[in-house]
Amino acid sequence: MKDTIITAGAKRRELWILLACFVVANMVNWYAIIRFAAPWYEIFTQIGYVVVTTLVFYLLILILRLAQKLIVYLKQK
Repeated sequence: MKDTIITAGAKRRELWILLACFVVANMVNWYAIIRFAAPWYEIFTQIGYVVVTTLVFYLLILILRLAQKLIVYLKQK
């Protein structure tokens, strides 16, 4: 089996994407708190939902990125 090496740049890029997903999920949570006039302590109590939403956003972005790579690969062939 062939060994693969993940570069530091690739790790850094993925962490930035994950951080962006976390920020967007937090912004959605803040919007919901403001929109429905919920108490502000829900920023902390709903962190589990924010983490799950972050992972969903990250997976959606991952699927889009894989589809883009597949399209580029098929165009080259």
